[in-house]
Amino acid sequence: MGDTLLALSIPLLVFASGIYAACDTWWRRRHPAPPSPYTHQAARLAERAMLVDAEQIVDGAYVTLGTLYDGPTAADTHIPATGVTPGAAASPDHDRSAPAPAQRG
Repeated sequence: MGDTLLALSIPLLVFASGIYAACDTWWRRRHPAPPSPYTHQAARLAERAMLVDAEQIVDGAYVTLGTLYDGPTAADTHIPATGVTPGAAASPDHDRSAPAPAQRG
């Protein structure tokens, strides 16, 4: 008798879980959950807020360090380096130096 009851309980369990799943699906369709805070609109609003914060940080840094970004006012003005003497391999003009040859070994 115990084996028969065990053999019949498995299909009964499968049938009951199917009924439960069908009822749960029906209930969730009739009573939807409230909208999630992680929707596309919330993501767009968070992105805008992050951009505003980033702009404030960059603007604050520019106000603080603006003189470093602006540089000299005249186009021909060079800021001389103090205590630097040109070496033998230095370029004769103020443009960029030619790259050094590659060394192997």
